[in-house]
Amino acid sequence: MRLLSYLKQWRGTAKEAFGQVSVVAKFLCLLHVTDRYLISSTHVQGPSMLPTLNLTGDVILAEHLSHRFGRIGLGDVVLVRSPRDPSRMVTKRVLGLEGHRLSFSADPLVGDGSISVVVPKGHVWIQGDNLYASTDSRHFGPIPYNLIEGKALLRVWPPECFGSLR
Repeated sequence: MRLLSYLKQWRGTAKEAFGQVSVVAKFLCLLHVTDRYLISSTHVQGPSMLPTLNLTGDVILAEHLSHRFGRIGLGDVVLVRSPRDPSRMVTKRVLGLEGHRLSFSADPLVGDGSISVVVPKGHVWIQGDNLYASTDSRHFGPIPYNLIEGKALLRVWPPECFGSLR
């Protein structure tokens, strides 16, 4: 009889624990979906986007819907999976969409030797704002559109620089 009472008590406790674990699991799933498919914060640092982004690092909010619906435009700052190292994310500005003809200097330090390229279908041309310290489409060519992971919306840190990245 005591064993039966003990099992009933355990059953109630297990049911309550399962309910709480279920709520936490649902919350974590919602958090993952929001972060991966809707909006996320990202820490970006390095010299390639100077003066738009700080060398020491900024936290930006990036949305992950525009590129899925083909709503990336010229001048947008985007998060891109690096074509050279897929485990890295890079932040660059879109300077050319499919069909656009671009001319750029092969070596901005020398300034001569202009090269022209047409961005192929399904690709974009990205460059850092700091031409002298950016590895971008001038080095690896137009990137496939599907490497774009998101579009930067706002800089949220440091607080004195809060605002749009246009």
